[in-house]
Amino acid sequence: MTSTPSATRPFRVADLGTLVVMPWSGEAPDGSDMPYLLAYSLGDTPEGPEGTALAVARLLTDNGMPIGGDVVDGTERPSLPFTLLVESGAAVLNMPSLNAQCLPPQEWLAAVEQRGYAYLVLTTRAWPQATPGRAVTPEELAAFAGAAETLTAAAHIVLPARRLRG
Repeated sequence: MTSTPSATRPFRVADLGTLVVMPWSGEAPDGSDMPYLLAYSLGDTPEGPEGTALAVARLLTDNGMPIGGDVVDGTERPSLPFTLLVESGAAVLNMPSLNAQCLPPQEWLAAVEQRGYAYLVLTTRAWPQATPGRAVTPEELAAFAGAAETLTAAAHIVLPARRLRG
């Protein structure tokens, strides 16, 4: 029996599992609010969190995004394969082969309006407990999003907030 090495297997969106995007804002070093987006998998595939971690890592590396490295400044890279559309109270994160939408709180929308961009943390670390529809406390969010295991397993991308042209 032969098998196809994972390096040559085509990327499959299903390997990511359920991808969740969570918006929040918080005070930045300059004293004003920073709009953040945390994107993570629930780790809910047959391969579990290890499999989804590999799939997210592949999505990032196949598209030139460093994991655990420098911040990628999308305001200086117009051809970045990750984009953010903010329109009608919604935020849409567009990525190669998929997109994810969320409804951010008003303070997030105000922060993105003021800054013109959001800071995306797209982590390979699964967070199975933070399912859609379940409230996440600020303490839970801080513990996961601020953990070294989350941050070093993530791409950090500044995404310009684009709008539809009318």
